[in-house]
Amino acid sequence: MFDLPKYGAGICLARMAVLLEALSIDRARLQRISVAVTGSNGKGSTAAMCAQIGRAYGLRTGLFTSPHLFRFNERIQIDGVEIGDDAFVRLRMRVEAAIATVSQRMGEKFGAFEALFALACLHFQESGCDFAVFEAGIGGRYDPVRLVGAHETCVTSVDYEHVELLGHSLELIASDKSDACAAGGTIVYGENCRDLRPHLVEYNRGADRTSLFIRDEIAVDNEDAAATGQHFDFQFGYHDFRRIELNLPGAFQFSNSAIAITLILLWLQREQPRKAPDRIEAAIRAGLREARWPGRLEIIRHDPLTVIDVGHTPDGIRQSLASLMSIHGRDGWILVTGASHDKRADEIIGALAPSFDTIICTAAHHKGAEAQVIAAAARRGNPTANIHLAATIADAARLSQEMALRQKRSVYVAGGLFLAVEYATVVKGGRAEDLEFF
Repeated sequence: MFDLPKYGAGICLARMAVLLEALSIDRARLQRISVAVTGSNGKGSTAAMCAQIGRAYGLRTGLFTSPHLFRFNERIQIDGVEIGDDAFVRLRMRVEAAIATVSQRMGEKFGAFEALFALACLHFQESGCDFAVFEAGIGGRYDPVRLVGAHETCVTSVDYEHVELLGHSLELIASDKSDACAAGGTIVYGENCRDLRPHLVEYNRGADRTSLFIRDEIAVDNEDAAATGQHFDFQFGYHDFRRIELNLPGAFQFSNSAIAITLILLWLQREQPRKAPDRIEAAIRAGLREARWPGRLEIIRHDPLTVIDVGHTPDGIRQSLASLMSIHGRDGWILVTGASHDKRADEIIGALAPSFDTIICTAAHHKGAEAQVIAAAARRGNPTANIHLAATIADAARLSQEMALRQKRSVYVAGGLFLAVEYATVVKGGRAEDLEFF
């Protein structure tokens, strides 16, 4: 994609500001049209729902997310359409030329994520986007997305991740993510941030930022999650929407969707305060019914039922597991699991193993911990389980599908993003080795 390392050297804010200037990005307009999404889990779903609401409202809507699952182009979309290859190549050349000039002038080294963020800003500007949703990569304080200067941001959830960069406590991690928000702005916090409320309210006070919390200032009631669909009631300020239907599965999506609704309500209140409330409600309902986001409790095959989940933090994995069993039932599952070698395999596998009597342990081609390591963690988590080893994702897919058909069972693939994406690719006839990540 870019001939650059994943991350640049040191803090990127100064060099990113110079790069955006070199690309003639109108940062004042970028700030006006944008909201930013940060968090440990749920960022992608929340960003996708918020963008879909904007699109349903009639706004030309840009969406910047990470990571991609199958193609780099997924990360940059306008009105639900991924950036085309020709446009990507054309803009990449401009970004690379600007990076070369800025790097020589400043003596700084850029990273691929920074370059991609700049490319997204350029694409949205040249395409005349009215509204843009930016998902942060890591944290918020030093993430390129902070350069957006969004007044409406969120922290979807907080879990222990990237602790070397963000800090070794949930308070420090949440603080870092909160700093994507401009001074004087508003941050919407997901449900699992409520225990941190006293800290976050005081932390934001100095920057004159307003803190809003799901289930406190923003009411979520009458949630109903089932295989046939989900719905809930939402109330914030004078907005009172009953029985909002969700397309994305999982109980955790109630908090995410409430965040998405609140973000765009706040943005519209600032940018288009005189618009009709009934039009806003119709857009919210349509957007959430139509929102799509792959990889989160996604059914990739019906015979046998095969569900993948790309969650890769312990809290996210626990939430997805609870939703899986609430929607599809607790019995008859075969678990295919693994974890990246840089993740806490014991905690991840330990959150999954006790709920399954049959577990297939494998290693993703990209960054996968050895299958024997995963199997040892599974045995510690569930000594009575029937545990199988599969050296590759292809082996795990073949074994799990054969077992599920023969035993009339279902397959759940969970433990890491690369694991789930590679499994889905193999089941659909592709090769894990052909996927490209950074």
